[in-house]
Formats: sequence, C-alpha cells, structure tokens
Amino acid sequence: MTVPILATKLYIPPPRPQTIPRLRLLERLNAGLRHDQGTARKLTLISAAAGCGKTTLLSAWVAECQLPVAWLSLDAGDSDPVRFLAYLIAALQTLMPGVGAGVVTALQAPQPPAQEALLTALLNDVATIPHACLLVLDDYHVLDAPPVDQALTFFLTHMPPQMHLVIATREDPPLPLARLRARDQLTELRAADLRFTPTEAAAFLNQAMGLGLAADELATLEARTEGWIAGLHLAALALQGRTDTAGFVRDFSGSHRFVLDYLVEEVLHRQPASVQNFLLRTAILNRLCGPLCDAVMKDADHGSECIPHSSSLILYELERANLFLVPLDNERRWYRYHHLFGDLLRQRLYQQQPNVVIALHLRASAWYEANDLELEAFHHAAAANDVARAARLLEGRGMPLLFRGAAQPVLRWLATLPTAVLDAHPALWVTYASALLFVQQVVGVEAKLTAAEAVLPDAPSDPDLRDLIGHIAVIRATLAVTRHDAAMIMAQAQRALAYLHPQNLPVRTAVTWALGYARYLQGDRGAAAQAYGEALAASEALGHFIITLMATLGLGEIEERANRLHLAAERYRRALALAGDPPLPVVSTAHLGLARLHYAWNDLATAEQHAEQSRHLARQIEHTDRLVAAELFLARLKLAQGDLDGAADLLTQIEPQIAQPHVALQWPEYASVQLLLALHQGKLAAAAALAQTHNLPLRRARVALAQGDPAAALTTLTTYRQQAESRGWADEQLKALVLQALAHQALGEEEPSVTVLAEALSLAAPDGLIRPFVDAGPSLARLLAAAAARGIRPAYVRTLLAAIAAEMPPGESSTPQLLHEPLSAREQEILRLIAQGCSNREIGERLYLALDTVKGHNRRIFAKLQVQRRTEAVARARELDLL
Repeated sequence: MTVPILATKLYIPPPRPQTIPRLRLLERLNAGLRHDQGTARKLTLISAAAGCGKTTLLSAWVAECQLPVAWLSLDAGDSDPVRFLAYLIAALQTLMPGVGAGVVTALQAPQPPAQEALLTALLNDVATIPHACLLVLDDYHVLDAPPVDQALTFFLTHMPPQMHLVIATREDPPLPLARLRARDQLTELRAADLRFTPTEAAAFLNQAMGLGLAADELATLEARTEGWIAGLHLAALALQGRTDTAGFVRDFSGSHRFVLDYLVEEVLHRQPASVQNFLLRTAILNRLCGPLCDAVMKDADHGSECIPHSSSLILYELERANLFLVPLDNERRWYRYHHLFGDLLRQRLYQQQPNVVIALHLRASAWYEANDLELEAFHHAAAANDVARAARLLEGRGMPLLFRGAAQPVLRWLATLPTAVLDAHPALWVTYASALLFVQQVVGVEAKLTAAEAVLPDAPSDPDLRDLIGHIAVIRATLAVTRHDAAMIMAQAQRALAYLHPQNLPVRTAVTWALGYARYLQGDRGAAAQAYGEALAASEALGHFIITLMATLGLGEIEERANRLHLAAERYRRALALAGDPPLPVVSTAHLGLARLHYAWNDLATAEQHAEQSRHLARQIEHTDRLVAAELFLARLKLAQGDLDGAADLLTQIEPQIAQPHVALQWPEYASVQLLLALHQGKLAAAAALAQTHNLPLRRARVALAQGDPAAALTTLTTYRQQAESRGWADEQLKALVLQALAHQALGEEEPSVTVLAEALSLAAPDGLIRPFVDAGPSLARLLAAAAARGIRPAYVRTLLAAIAAEMPPGESSTPQLLHEPLSAREQEILRLIAQGCSNREIGERLYLALDTVKGHNRRIFAKLQVQRRTEAVARARELDLL
C-alpha cells in the first residue's frame, strides 16, 4: 500500500515575527537536552489546552536549539497505524535519507509484518543516525488509535540515545509517563507553565502588537485572560484601531470559551466582508494554499470569485495581520488556521451559510483530484456526502485508496452509510468486503459480497457491472486460497476471468496466480508452473509487488518438488529480498522452503534456523496454516536429531490447531510425522493404524518394511511410483525409489535393488540430496556400498555413507572403506597441522581460532575419518592421500 506523503505535514513552522522571547521556557526545554547525568531525557511533553501557544513555543525553540529536527504535524487521518508509520518514517528521512526504507517497502504489502517487527527494523535504522536529533510530534491529541499509542510506546521505550522525542498535545497521551517521570526521563510543560507572566503579556500587547496600553489596562487583560495567549492575541486584534481602549478592557470578562467567542466575533466583524467570507469558507480546509482557496472560493453560480483579490494575497495579508494563520513552509505557499480558530470558523460557517458547505467540499475535492491528491479528494467528497464521487475516488485510478494507507478511514466512512445507500451503489459493498479482507476481518466479507449480489442484475450487459461481478469472484477466490480450497478457487477464478474487463490487468494477474495455486493443490505442477510464470511476468511488468512475491514463492515450491534444489533456493532468496526488512509475514513460506532444502542437504543447523524464522513470521498471520507447517517441520527435524521427546511435545502442541478447518492441508503431514515418531519408538501397531487410517502410501510401505513384509511394501511402492512418474512428481518418485530398493534388498533381490537405487542416485545427485537416503536408515548402507563397488557415483555414495555413519550409535560401523565425506578447506588445514604435531592451542594461535572451535573441528574430522584419536586420524588421512 503506497501512502502518499503530504510534504507540508513535515515542514517546521517558522518562528512568528511578533513572538515574544520566552527565555524561562526555552531554558526548561534545553534542560531536557542537558540531563544532570550527561545524557538527554527521552521525552519532552508539552500538554495544554488550545490556544496556549504550544506550537509557537516549539517553533521558536527548534529554531535556536542547533539540533537537526524531524517535525510531523498530525491530523485525524494519521490514526491509521500504517499511515502514521509512513509519515513517521518520512519525517525521520528528513534527518537522514534512507532511514526506514525497508519498512516502507514492507508497508506496501496488503498484509504488512507485525507492528513490533516493523518498529524494530525502523529503530535499528534510527540507531545509525550519527548525531543527536529531535523528533517532534505536533497535535498528538487528534489521534484516536490505541495501536498508534502502542507503537509510539514501543518506539519511545527502545529509542536510541541520540534521539529525543517531543510531543505537543491538548491532553496527555496514553504513554508510560509515570515510569518516565520516576526515572527522570521526562521534561513537562503544562498550561500553568505556558501562561504569560505580566511582563510577557505587557511585551506582547505593547511591543509585538503596538497597542500602547497603560499599566493598569495591561494588568487587567493579563488577569482576565490568566495569561492565556489565545485570549491575549484576540484581545489585541480587537483593540487595534479602537479609541476607547479603557472601556473595552473594562468590559472584557468571562471564561476562556466565552471570551474567545466574543473576540472572534469582534475580530471577524472588523474585517472587510470579503475577508470574513474568505475566512468562513476556507475553514473547511485542513491546509490552505492560494490555488486551492481560489478553487473553493469560486462562485459556482456565476463562475466568478467571491473575493476581490487572489487567495494568495489574502493569505499573505492575513499572516501579516497575525490572524491565527500558521505558515507550513518557508516559501509561504501552504498554511493552516490555528486549530481552535479554525474550529470556531467552521462552527459559524455551518450556522450562517449551511447551504454552501457541500459545494465548498466538492470544489476542494475537485481541486485535490486535479492535483493527484486522491485521498484528500476522497475525504472532501465524503464530507460533502457525494457518495458517487467518493466511490469513484476510492478506485484510485487503478490502485484503490484502501491499499494506500486509507483502509481504516474507508471502513469508517462505509460504516456510516445506510444500507439503502450501499444498495444503490453496489460497488461500495464490494469495496467494503475488500477493505475487510485487507485488514484480516474475514468473518464479515461474505455478507458484504452477498449484499452486493442482491442488488446486481443476474446477467448485466454493462461493462462496469460485469467487472464488478468479476471483482466479487476475485475476492471469493482469495478467501478460498486461505482455505486451500482448490475447487472453489478454480470456480471463482474462472468466473472472474469471464466477467472482468479485459484491461483490468492487475486483477487478472492476481487471478492467474490464484489459478496456479489451485493447480498446485490439485497436483498438476506443470500447469501450476505455467500459471505462476505468466503471473510473474505480468506482475513484474505492471509493478504488481505482491503478486510478484507470491508467484516467486510458488515457483520456488515447484522447483523444490522437482528436486531442483539450487533453483528453488534462488527463488526463495529472491522472495526474501522482495519482502524487505523487516520481512512481510508471508515469506514465512520462503524460510520454510529454505529449511526443507537445507534439511535435504543434511545441514540441520541451518534448516532449524530457517524453520524458527518461519515460525516467528507465521505467528504474525491469522487464519493460516503456516505456523502449523513450520512446527511440523521442526518436529520432523527433532526426529532426525534423535530428540523423540521434543518431537512428541511439538505434536502435542499442534494437536489443538490441527482440527481447525484452515489447517486441513497439513493433516497428511501431521499424520506422517506421528507415524514416523511411532516407528522411532518401536510402536509398530500404532504406526500401522495411522498408515491404515490415512492415505499415505510411502508411510504404509515404510511400516510394511518395519513389520518384515517387503512384498506388501513393494506392491504399494510400485503402484505409487508409477503414479508419481506419470504426474511428474520427482520428489515423490525419489522417495519411492529409495524404499523400493530396500524392499528388493529385503527380498534378497540384489540386482533389482541396485538398479532401482541407481535411478534414485541419478535423481538426487545433481542437487546433492542427502536426507532421503539417510532417513531410510542404516540398512541402506550395504546397498550403497554395492552400488559404489559397481562404479555407480562413488564420490556421491561416499558422502551418503559418511552421513549415515554419522548417525549410527557408538560402537556400530558400516563399510568404513567407503566412509569418506570430503573435508572442508578449514578441516584440511587443521588436519595438516595435526600431522605436524601441533597441539590444539597451537593450532588455535596459528589460525586465530578459539580453543573450543578447534576442538569442534577435530570432532568433525574424526567423525568423517571414522577414527577416535589424532594418530589414527593422521594414519587414515595418509591412506586416503589427504596429506
């Protein structure tokens, strides 16, 4: 989801020309950066009601504090966690370009990683900023989002020491303020601190505003406003040009709210009618610039402007008059009204000119759309209650707005629409379903699709309506993908292709990928590979990031199943590169694929690392079987490592999950691992029962061999191998061949056993598969030795025999003459030093290795050479011409 960044939110408001220096407050702010213990505090909080001068004070402070500053002016739209994080990163990138770039990539996915993972990666980037800096979040009170509060708490807790966070807000944020206060990590300024002292009030009224008030008049105004800068400011504006200042000051009384209401009326009434109209009508805008205000002020009835001057000039004059207009950039192009002033202007607009509000919003929406700011255009269309326009803008010119950080605002707007309105615009029902699916609220998706279909004609001829029906089918196909329901995916994908507009290429590409997944589930790997390839080519041409990623993962699995492990590894690593840092949770599939590959290569340590990463990412996704898949692999890995108790514990943990419908695809693997555990435990009856209950031909053959019935095993394997060959399942064919060789061997049929094993070696050798042979057990060793004696891939066979021997119990051996797994370059180097008589410590000093590392290499060298002592290792190495 690409979040468009409005640059003015990142501009630091320049100090106001009539600002009174507030040295006592500036010193307190600076003190937070000069902690008594030599380091800055973590947080400065400026919390006070509207009109207390928080932003004005901050802009003056950052202008002179001589530290780089990242500034973010927040608005209600930033309550969306993705949008908030995107803007936070954009602000931080003003300090150092590239900060959070990987997180930005991750945010573009429909299903970004977990918030903590994103923030961890961002904090790691922030830690590379080489200098002290400030991060200012202005107007934090406008946010209403616990996930954003949680994100900021995590960010603040783990923030590197060179960064200092500053928050300006009307109310205390739900952050761990008490803990920060107790640890002296918090600088606080509140309303009482921000009130003008009598001296400051006098300087502001007489010097900055040029009023020339008497001492008693100054004291009265300061007392009546209680030093409240907004009240003083409005009083000064109302007093300008008056002759009866004493009478005005005498009558000035009341609470802040009533004072402000009165003074706004006074200020407004003293402006020319055209300026009053300008202020009221442009108050609907969160941000103002000349061209935008020109568009809003255009008289819809007569095509003329409602003001005598251009809006840019009006804005300039308002700023000069200090009329609560805050510049947002140094060029004085963009402004905003003081928030409280803007609120009151809007209130009066709705009271005095309610009939023009809709027209004003529509003009703003049209201007924003013409300037490619579609999200802002949508907000104004929604405010105008122009459902048709808002619905059109939601489409986002080929990239829906809900994929650009607007999912939550879109859902909030849709939730306000009556059913009758949604029925009149069935595309909104579909958007509603898509947005729910986007935020993983899958429970309500189908109801929205059904509601859309209820108001659509059965056989529409209109291309847009047909395309809408296609969209409904695509959403249903996506739901079916999460359930691994191949038949439903196929049916809905075919329906989507029949109805979608021919030019709707992004959606059609997604359908092609879904069809590939359905074919894969059906076992037609050739058709799946073709569909994935087509989807990959199209998505790369379109820049369709998520389909590029998913098609790459799909092709990786196809390569893996074809025993092309190195090509599969390239695909999986490409997927990880696409997923960014932190990675998207969906690439748990890539890590699990790499775990399987390293397992096949007998690199169990690396396999375990990838499996754990897969499990970590899978935990971040709801309604998926990926977590169970990762844990089942780890259980199988524990069996290979001889940890039967660990495997049993994992299966016990998985048991409650395996009953869930969305985990159905993992049921065969769950039963298979259970069966293998039973075989390792010697529980043949339990293993046989599992094989009988579940349609697991390979496991059934394995049980038959364990029960001493190789004939039954061979019957099962012959049939299954033929099926695997006919369907092009190279991985299953290899497994069947290995067991077939064992079955022939058990029947005393040496020639067929060697012949079948030779076929298996031919399939496995090109990519160096080891575990399919090791997992067959030590009984395969004699057969492998016979194959090597006939000159069948002797080097590869030696590697396999060494791997089998490494897992045999102490005291047992197997054809030692062939047990020679190649030594690594480091192991050869250490072996040469052993032959020279060097001690372990001397070897470590020469090679700059720790003593424990040298001992670990020794153990591996001894295992490969099948010896117990250093003298035996040297003798064996000389026999093999290794020295």
